[in-house]
Amino acid sequence: MKYWFILVFSTVFILTSFSQTRKPKLTPKDSLSSEAFVKMIDETLNAFYADYANQSDFDSIINALEYEPNSLPEFSDEIICQRLQAINETSTFKLACNPTSLSVIRFFAKNRRNFAKIVLGRSALYFDMYEAYLDKYDLPKELKYLSVIESGLRPQVKSRAGALGLWQFMYGTGKMYGLKDNSYMDERMDPFKSTDAACRYLKKLHGTYNDWNLALAAYNAGPGNVNKAIRRSGGKLTYWEIRPFLPKETQGYVPNFIAATYLLTYHAEHNIKPAPAKVHFYQLDTICLSQGVHMSTISQLVDWDVEDIKTLNPVFKSTYIPTSIPAHCIVGPLMKIGKLVSLNDSLYALEDFNYNLNKPVAPTLKDSDSVDQTQANGEAAGETTGTTVVTKYVYHKVRKGETLFKIASRYGTTTGEISRLNGLKKGYITVGKSLKIPQKVTVPAKTETPQVKTTQGSNSEDISTSMVKSTVAYDSAVSIYHTVERNESLKVIAEKYKVSVEEIRQWNGLKDNWINIGQRIKIYTVISLAKEVIVPDVKTAPKVVETPKPAKPKPEAVKYHTVKRGEFFGKIASQNGLSIAQLQKLNPGVRPDRISEGQKIRIK
Repeated sequence: MKYWFILVFSTVFILTSFSQTRKPKLTPKDSLSSEAFVKMIDETLNAFYADYANQSDFDSIINALEYEPNSLPEFSDEIICQRLQAINETSTFKLACNPTSLSVIRFFAKNRRNFAKIVLGRSALYFDMYEAYLDKYDLPKELKYLSVIESGLRPQVKSRAGALGLWQFMYGTGKMYGLKDNSYMDERMDPFKSTDAACRYLKKLHGTYNDWNLALAAYNAGPGNVNKAIRRSGGKLTYWEIRPFLPKETQGYVPNFIAATYLLTYHAEHNIKPAPAKVHFYQLDTICLSQGVHMSTISQLVDWDVEDIKTLNPVFKSTYIPTSIPAHCIVGPLMKIGKLVSLNDSLYALEDFNYNLNKPVAPTLKDSDSVDQTQANGEAAGETTGTTVVTKYVYHKVRKGETLFKIASRYGTTTGEISRLNGLKKGYITVGKSLKIPQKVTVPAKTETPQVKTTQGSNSEDISTSMVKSTVAYDSAVSIYHTVERNESLKVIAEKYKVSVEEIRQWNGLKDNWINIGQRIKIYTVISLAKEVIVPDVKTAPKVVETPKPAKPKPEAVKYHTVKRGEFFGKIASQNGLSIAQLQKLNPGVRPDRISEGQKIRIK
C-alpha cells in the first residue's frame, strides 16, 4: 500500500509539473499577410537563384575521372592543343597552340592551381555579368578571362603604375571612357561601369588592328608600344611576329591569357575544384538611394555586415554613399535589398538619428503638467511665422502584456524618457500602474497670404484667407543592430539608445550582462518622421466657400522598354531606378533569366 501511494503521488506530481511548464502553442502566422507573403517570395527567389547558379558539372567530371585529392593529372601536348582548338571552334578568338603557350599552360596547371581555385570561386559573382556585356558589344566570351590576369577578379586591386579595378584602367583611360573619380568614389572600381568601358575599349582596339592578340597587347602596353613594335618588326601584323619587339611584360601577356582561358575552361579535367562562392550574381538585387547614407546605418537596419556591403559595392572609397543625381544604386543579396526597399523611409530617418547622436544634446524640456512651448525656428513667441513645438503630458494605465517599449512606440517617445519622468528603475513596470507620458505636438503659426477670390452664391467678393504651415508627424518603430565596440557594456549601449538593460537582454535572449567585442545587439527604437504642408486655417476661413471641384487625377501612364541585345533583367531595373523585385512586380509573368531581344518589359 505504501509503494502504491508513492507511485500515485509521483505520477500526479510529474503531470502537474509538466502542465505548469509546458509552453502554449504558437498561433501560426497567416501566410497571406503582407509581411509573411513578401518574405516567402524573397526566400523562393533566393532559393531559385541559388539552384540556378549551382548548376555545374565539375563535380561529376572529377568523380567520373576518379581523381585522388590533390593529384596532378598530366596531359600530352596533343590533347591540350585539341582542347584549345575546341575553344577556337566556338569563338572568334583564336588561341595559338605553340611551344610558348604550351609551356605557360603547364606552369599554370602545376603552380597556379590555388589561384585558379580562388578565381573560379570569385567568378560566380562576375562572369555572368561579364558575358552579358560582351554579348551586348558582340565580343568573344573568352575575354572574360582577361580580367582574371589583370586583377584576379579583385575590384579594389591597384597596380604600381596606378591602374585600378577589375579591368585595371589607368586614370586617363578611365576618364576617356566616362569613369568618374572624386573624393567618395572611383568608377574604375565599379564592376558594371568598368566592364562596360572595357568592352568599348577592347572593341575599338580590335577595330584598329583586326586581330585579337594585337588588341590584347595594346590593352596591356598601349597602342603606341604596339605600333612601335610593328615598325621595328618591318611591318609585321601578327602578335607572334612582333612579340620580340614588345615590352617584356607584354611578351608574356597573351600567353598568360591563353593559359588562364585553358585552365579555367578545363579546370575539372585538371582536378581543380572552385572555392565556395559567398554570393552568386543571380542572387543580387539593387536599390537606388535618394539621400546620402553610411553603410553602418544600412548594417544597423537590416543586419548586413559593413564589409560585405563594401565588397559588393567597391566603387565607394569609404563607407559613406553620397547623394547624387542620378541616385547611386547599391547591389546586395535579394533578402537584404528587399528589406531595405520596405524600410526606405526608416533608412534615412535612422541616418539622421545616428548623425544626431554625435551632436551636442539640446536641453530637455522642463517637466510640467501645463503646456511647455518653444519656437521651432528660433523666432520670438508671438510672431506670425514658423512653427511651435508643444509638449503635453498624458497618463497611461499599464495593461496586461504591455512592455515599456510598446508604450513608448504608441506615444512616439522613448523608454528612457518615460523611465525618467516616472522614476522607473531598470525599466520595470507593473500592470495597473499609471505612467506619465510626454507627447510633442507641432502647432502651426499663422502666415497671411494674398487675397483669394471666392464665389459665394451669385456674388463675387474678395476674402482674405489665413494660411497655416502644418507639420504632419508620424513615428516609425524599427529594429536596428549595434556592433559592440571596445569598453562598451550593456549599460553604455542602453544609455546611448535610451532603452533599459533589461529590454536589451529580452530582445536578444541574453541570460546575463556579458557581451563580447564585435557582437551584434538588436535594438528597438522609435524614429520620428515629418513632412511640412501649407493648409487653410479652419478657424479664420469663411464658413461657406464654394470652390471648383478638383479635377480627377489622370492615371499614371504605362511605359514599356524594348529589350536590346545584351541587356539583362537586373540592368534594365537599374537603368530605370528600380530594384529587380519592383521590376518583377510590374511584370508578373516574366522570368528574369528568360528575357529575349525585342521583348516588351513594363518599367512604369
